[in-house]
Amino acid sequence: MIKWGILSTAKIATEQIIPAITESKNSIIRGIASRDIKKAKKISKQFDIPKFFGTYDELLNCKKIDAIYIPLPTSQHVEWSIKSLKAKKHVLCEKPIALNVKEIDRINLEINKSNKIFSEAFMVYYHPQWKKVKELILNGEIGELKHVQGCFTYFNIDPKNMRNIPELGGGVLPDIGVYPLVTTRMVTEQEPIKVSSKIKYDKKFMTDIYASVEVTFKNFDLSFYVSTQMSLNQKMIFHGSTGKIEIHAPFNARLYGDAIVSLSKSDNSEKVHFRFGETNQYKLQIEAFADAIKRNDNSDLFSIQNSRNNQKIIDKIFQSYKKQKVLKI
Repeated sequence: MIKWGILSTAKIATEQIIPAITESKNSIIRGIASRDIKKAKKISKQFDIPKFFGTYDELLNCKKIDAIYIPLPTSQHVEWSIKSLKAKKHVLCEKPIALNVKEIDRINLEINKSNKIFSEAFMVYYHPQWKKVKELILNGEIGELKHVQGCFTYFNIDPKNMRNIPELGGGVLPDIGVYPLVTTRMVTEQEPIKVSSKIKYDKKFMTDIYASVEVTFKNFDLSFYVSTQMSLNQKMIFHGSTGKIEIHAPFNARLYGDAIVSLSKSDNSEKVHFRFGETNQYKLQIEAFADAIKRNDNSDLFSIQNSRNNQKIIDKIFQSYKKQKVLKI
């Protein structure tokens, strides 16, 4: 069993990752840390975690822990990823792992030095619905892919939430703008060549709260919008020359709805639904990461190069808006 330590008591940790580790077949939790030791003690008791710590460094120094999960605010991801790797721990860091490509290169340098497993926590990478979408596209079930449409929105105006605090790495593009990009790249195995964007900032929070993005690939286009101040919604549609594929809960299956992939022909004469029930993508992510540690082989994980490629596009989206023109990637 791979022994995990959790770096913070963040909501994503307590609601998704800790339960996922508990449910997994190859992992257990040995410790949790918080700068507020009372919080660490509370979560430790709630989930029956043997050790709790009042500093992150104490957890990193614990020899009984193999792997670290980092759900800290985005602005702290680079710092604690590097510190965890230097402490000779394997690292699963919540997305986005950084706010620009140069910061990812800093992490990558430490990965190479440490010889430890590192991956960005893109849980969608492990969900079987996306493997099915990829299979359908590559097998030509919708003919030649022409256009991809995507959206991901929620409503959050809490001034204390990190997503609304620029100093903590808040903003819609770092938080959820990554998803339409990463899933499109996953299933098509292609990289974009140019991008243009429109971004709206909140005058109070000074974070990006809306983005409309056009991304050009060699043989198809992707258009998507994301927002932190619109009603709850997410969807991805892949339009081909002979049909389309629709993913009904593409990013947060179970939370936004059932994991269903629909395949339709162009004339709507045939529609097939692929259902994935109560699949827990967080559990699958944990199990894949633990297996990678056991094999000392990260080939089945979301790679640091994949992280870099996705962040490169996000960087260009911001630059495109500032320059008000289409930018090559």
